[in-house]
Amino acid sequence: MSREVEELQKIIDSHNRIVFFGGAGVSTESGIPDFRSQDGLYNMQYKYPPEQIISHTFFVHDTKEFYRFYKDKMLITNVEPNPAHKKLAELEKAGKLLAVVTQNIDGLHQLAGSKTIYELHGSIHRNYCTRCRKFFGPDYLKESDGIPKCDACGGVIKPDVVLYEEGLDSDVINGAVRAISKADCLIIGGTSLVVYPAAGLIDYFNGDKLVLINKSATTRDSMADLVIREPIGQVFSQIEVR
Repeated sequence: MSREVEELQKIIDSHNRIVFFGGAGVSTESGIPDFRSQDGLYNMQYKYPPEQIISHTFFVHDTKEFYRFYKDKMLITNVEPNPAHKKLAELEKAGKLLAVVTQNIDGLHQLAGSKTIYELHGSIHRNYCTRCRKFFGPDYLKESDGIPKCDACGGVIKPDVVLYEEGLDSDVINGAVRAISKADCLIIGGTSLVVYPAAGLIDYFNGDKLVLINKSATTRDSMADLVIREPIGQVFSQIEVR
């Protein structure tokens, strides 16, 4: 165990209102690609850049191409939680973690057993008909040919994920802000903190300890009480819940 991980253990042991704020790096160890790394979605070659494809305008005007990319690169369900997801669920069960605030859409925190989760960018596991609002799980989308259509009314189905040009859900934002403002310790992991407005939520933290766990530098490193430059699953696999 490194000196930094030992310090993290001490911080976790001495705090009981912890909030975790996570990004794509939390799920890369489960096999889900992030967006901005060398092998991330932003560096893959498509007819259009990914940030254009996963926009509201593109979904409306070229729904077929949107779904070709979405099903291929974002609708990932054959993955399992890694030690980071599992340890956070353990911390919540032990009464030490108030909430998980995540930018991820993969549902791995729920699969690991976490209960209080604020999904800032939605989830691939929720999909709705744009006409009648009927709910569909991810398997329905994966098994459909081309554009997924509602089996009740024929309307186009849209994933409940926040696309570019769309606003974040106000109830989710408010819940995340409440949790972060109540925290005595905020652990930020697996995020470059460049996506707004999500990254701006950490400004509501007024607690005792700020921890940053990310393989690369972030703009908030100088504010942190502890910075760890190791893979987050590897870090949390060494933490004991007590």
